[in-house]
Amino acid sequence: MKKGILFDLDGTLWDSSAQVADSWVLALKDYPKVKQMVTRESIQSVMGKTMDEIGEILFGTLAPQERKKVLEHCVGVETAYIREHGGVLFEGVTEALAKLKERYHLFIVSNCQVGYIEAFLNYYGLEGYFDDFESYGNTGRSKGENIRLVAQRNQLDAAVYVGDTQMDYEAASFAEMPFIHARTGYGSIAAETPYIQRLEELLEMADGVMLKN
Repeated sequence: MKKGILFDLDGTLWDSSAQVADSWVLALKDYPKVKQMVTRESIQSVMGKTMDEIGEILFGTLAPQERKKVLEHCVGVETAYIREHGGVLFEGVTEALAKLKERYHLFIVSNCQVGYIEAFLNYYGLEGYFDDFESYGNTGRSKGENIRLVAQRNQLDAAVYVGDTQMDYEAASFAEMPFIHARTGYGSIAAETPYIQRLEELLEMADGVMLKN
């Protein structure tokens, strides 16, 4: 039986909100007419949303074409910045992934832009732990659709999605996949769900939560 654990990234495996905010502050220096202040807190408030949604929230006063232009510039600067500076990997993640890899196939599904997951993997040298990954930036699809896509193309017989926000829970529900709440992150879940406070706890509970196809 091929068993998989699919992970959200931000708030589940690491926290890059400070670095993302720093990169956007740098990027917005090229657009002095944009007065929107970007802080770690404002970035955390939109983590997990698609880039289009983030643009509407942070730059909603701009005309659509200008908003798109500013957002694309910010995202481009962000990806390069993250590749160089990384983010804060949660305690014990590398060790837990090594143990989980012995029993499960591991994946990442995020609403981020193209290049962001790759920057995460490259910065910490985690490429070998993950079989596959997918993003909104690559497919233009919702997180729920991408969860389903990754499960199907990797022919998983049983799987679970691990994330930290209500949006992650709803995406897993859309994909008809069970969910485990990572309480390390940015959000709470408006439903009773299994949860972890450290990634290594998945070793004890993943099998019991997984949906077998």
